[in-house]
Amino acid sequence: MEGFVIKNLNTLDEMSLNEIESILENAQKFSEGLVFKRLADKIAVNLFFEPSTRTHYSFEIAERKLFMSPLSFFREASSLVKNETFFDTVRVFDSFCPDVLVVRSSEEAFYKSLINKLHVPIINAGDGTGSHPTQSLLDLLTIIQEFGSFERLSVAIIGDVKHSRVAHENFKILTRIGCKVYTSGPAEISEKNLNYIDFNYAIKNCDIIYLLRIQHERHHFSKFCFDNYNKIYGLNFDNINLLKPGAVVMHPGPVNRDVEIESKLVEHPRSRIFKQVKNGVFVRMAVLRYVLE
Repeated sequence: MEGFVIKNLNTLDEMSLNEIESILENAQKFSEGLVFKRLADKIAVNLFFEPSTRTHYSFEIAERKLFMSPLSFFREASSLVKNETFFDTVRVFDSFCPDVLVVRSSEEAFYKSLINKLHVPIINAGDGTGSHPTQSLLDLLTIIQEFGSFERLSVAIIGDVKHSRVAHENFKILTRIGCKVYTSGPAEISEKNLNYIDFNYAIKNCDIIYLLRIQHERHHFSKFCFDNYNKIYGLNFDNINLLKPGAVVMHPGPVNRDVEIESKLVEHPRSRIFKQVKNGVFVRMAVLRYVLE
């Protein structure tokens, strides 16, 4: 259509704070029961080149709640097993003329190879260790629901920061939006330049304890030992009561129970882990609306 400008969602860096606020406002409306039918019958293709439960299926549920028609791609049943490339696979689905492509890849900044090559909007559902914008948005929604504001909040992102796209995206957007953001964890999987602080200090002083999954699949040549991780860098019954009043625990999932967090604490009153999962649907509904309207 002449004059139509494709609106992608690659990273939150590319969005203004007003745009982010608008998405969060719409996500909150969806959480309160807003029915939105203006995207009815539009086709969304979910192209996940990495395994995913929360992101993949929350996108599909979001699409169905918006009365869209979702199509999910499974690499083991695709021409990837015949050595078709990632780039060509995405171009093939673009050629089918859907209305939006939701893409996850292990390749960092994969979207750069697709700029000006696609005819439909693309939503980044996670790229390597780079960005995960919809996860960050659902985290922002969870935080604003909990605290009412981002002002003067302190956030400690703890764990496998080095390999986490969630950590990288959240550090940037939370800092930009007004929070004081720190990182902590074992030196081998940390990034000291990202405002690193002592783990025990973080546990006692931060409003949000954001635990990260140890990403074993990305530690191809690491000699780091994860034995006793929970005791030294995880949340457990020895330190849960050291959290400051009102502090909450978050985690992007999936959770390695008894590693980042002791199993029985996953549903502790301080935990917002499953609230994050629930908010993922509403945020992804709002993102689809943002991209397609």
